[in-house]
Amino acid sequence: MSREFELCPGRRIGGEQPCFIIAEIGQNHQGDLDIAKRMILMAKDCGADCAKFQKSELEYKFNKKALERPYTSKHSWGKTYGEHKRHLEFSHDEYRELRKYAEEIGIFFTASGMDEMAVEFLHELDVPFFKVGSGDTNNFPYLEKTAKKGRPMVISSGMQSMDTMNRVYQIVKAINPNFCFLQCTSAYPLQPEDVNLRVISAYQSAFPDIPIGYSGHETGIAISVAAVAMGAKVVERHVTLNKTWKGSDHQASLEPNELAELVKAIRTVEKAMGSPVKQLLPCEMACSEKLGKSVVAKVRIPEGAVLTLDMLTVKVGEPKGFPPEAIYDLVGQKINKNIEEDETITEEAVENHVKKVKC
Repeated sequence: MSREFELCPGRRIGGEQPCFIIAEIGQNHQGDLDIAKRMILMAKDCGADCAKFQKSELEYKFNKKALERPYTSKHSWGKTYGEHKRHLEFSHDEYRELRKYAEEIGIFFTASGMDEMAVEFLHELDVPFFKVGSGDTNNFPYLEKTAKKGRPMVISSGMQSMDTMNRVYQIVKAINPNFCFLQCTSAYPLQPEDVNLRVISAYQSAFPDIPIGYSGHETGIAISVAAVAMGAKVVERHVTLNKTWKGSDHQASLEPNELAELVKAIRTVEKAMGSPVKQLLPCEMACSEKLGKSVVAKVRIPEGAVLTLDMLTVKVGEPKGFPPEAIYDLVGQKINKNIEEDETITEEAVENHVKKVKC
């Protein structure tokens, strides 16, 4: 079982801790601070643990030509990709305002640092943990510098290979023990056949000392719930107030009713995981008393007879007697009184019977 660590003040992940649910607002706020606050509140009201954004210092994330290239998508907020990204990028002061708002309403706040300078700012902002987006997971200098900040890290693994993830593990582990991996496929929206939930199990085997989670871009909630059933200790899903809004991430995001249902379903699955010990439970006693079967006499058995299998059968009996699994143990036992056909075989009817005590 993975070790536990404190991801946010007072909130641990891993081990038997509940799944940590991240509502990824990303840039679905449309560049509007009020919408961003509404989304933080929505995440809180739906039961998510954390509201997360994406922070870039654009000149450090993109080169000049990337920012200047024309951007004619229906999702564009500007004539060039740089204009588009600047429209969606909040200032440092706006981030401080959002963080303060999240703190006031009682939800954890963080962001993916999309470049090294963004990580510097988020460190200054005192976010509880760093989220490493899939685009930087193979950016080893970035990982080293981020790990050295000493904050817990949640690292997505979209677009990466297992060889790369092994290298990521070695790099980060040597610097900062408090991190986890999220299985992720970087497609929006993600088709079920490309989810590969079995990678969660592969990560659990390859990296048994860190928590493993899931970052999903699929539609609906079923796959994310399944990830929790497989042991995901962190689940991240994009959220939106309206899937029809302009922006490439909205279609793969959850609206408020879906996020609320996801949180509810995850908590239900966590309860249902229960104990690995199989035993008769108190809640089953009524059914056992009503329908549980006993060994009964298939024929009349005279006093002194030695039981054979053809003398016995199994039925719902009154009163209760030996359970069905004891039928072979009764073969060869001597009967100390007459037993009529269809009568329950009770302990008192078996000579020298010693009741087995369950340990």
